Amino acid sequence: MISPSAYTIIYDENFGNQENTKWIFFNFLINGAASLDWRSIVMWAVGAILIYLGIKKKLEPALLLPMGFGAILINLPVPNLGEVTGILDWLFNEFIGVSEAFPLLLFIGIGAMIDFGPLLSNPKLLFFGAAAQLGIFITIILAVLCGFNINDAVSTGIIGAADGPTSILVSNVLNSKYIGAIAVAAYSYMALVPIIQPAAIKLVTTKKDRAIKMDYNPQQVSKLTKILFPIIVTIIAGLIAPASAALVGMLMFGNLIRECGVLESLSETAQKTLANLITLLLGITIAASMKAENFVSLNTLIIMGLGLLAFVFDSIGGVLFAKLINVFLPKGKKLNPMVGAAGISAFPMSARVIQKLGIEADPSNHLLMHAISANVSGQIASVVAGGVLLSMLLG
Repeated sequence: MISPSAYTIIYDENFGNQENTKWIFFNFLINGAASLDWRSIVMWAVGAILIYLGIKKKLEPALLLPMGFGAILINLPVPNLGEVTGILDWLFNEFIGVSEAFPLLLFIGIGAMIDFGPLLSNPKLLFFGAAAQLGIFITIILAVLCGFNINDAVSTGIIGAADGPTSILVSNVLNSKYIGAIAVAAYSYMALVPIIQPAAIKLVTTKKDRAIKMDYNPQQVSKLTKILFPIIVTIIAGLIAPASAALVGMLMFGNLIRECGVLESLSETAQKTLANLITLLLGITIAASMKAENFVSLNTLIIMGLGLLAFVFDSIGGVLFAKLINVFLPKGKKLNPMVGAAGISAFPMSARVIQKLGIEADPSNHLLMHAISANVSGQIASVVAGGVLLSMLLG
């Protein structure tokens, strides 16, 4: 870079000489363009696509917009970008790399948004959250077969959790060199759930399956139950998978703020201000791992492909589990198998997809509350799955 003193010399020597000044800055432009690497241009294109999806298509704009801008920023053709590179690297190292603060703080906001009441009134739907994590384990196997080491394979598989913060945290703890690609895949496919899930569901269901109606007769859930639930879940998750304690704990802490009834203003702050601010910072910070030399590779494309398969197998796993249960249920009590697909963590997008598909099959078929129940169970299951995998690998 040219120092401020050098700029002073240039200015002094050429003051009043516009022609020389034009040539100097033209040379700067030429030198900058000459230092461009084709991979940097590819990353600019990736950044532009993410920005386009966020603005034009309104797909997770709070995340894809800063992530896309950050991808362009971090790949500017200047070797020493001073404060710009410094701040992104510092944010990444301190708030993702060392403390995992951003993903964990985001879970507080997510927890504050979730109403576990529908799930507590119909707790059997909790199993759909577990069944819809099938894509994680299938993807891990496929990643190993593709030649990835076990840490990178697990980091790729966790894309199937359909939970961006969990994907970032797990891949960071396992020191995966593909954290940037994993984050882009996780959040991009979450945004594309309304496109991915219907196609996956229709692969394994008929219109008759999708038209199955389910009665909704919710039981009354007491305030005490709603308060005890996040505490009990945190304890159980911590005992079963200690590595998930921080993940589950922050999610449930956010929910406890919501349900306690004495922190309404803090609950609203967590749901809106905290969640939006952390999402924004997380998006531009994760771009520090999207440097062209690490991101533009065949393995990145493979990870993106495996991530897509993870989402597809998640949906299929939930549907097939519901069909298995239906074998043992009497006529008139059958489950709509699409509800099983809502067991992924993409809340509340997946539940809305199931509602839409149900109405398409039968205009009088309303599945939203059943799907919401399965969807919130997926939030818990995805976090626990991430913790279980970390416990298995880290001991």
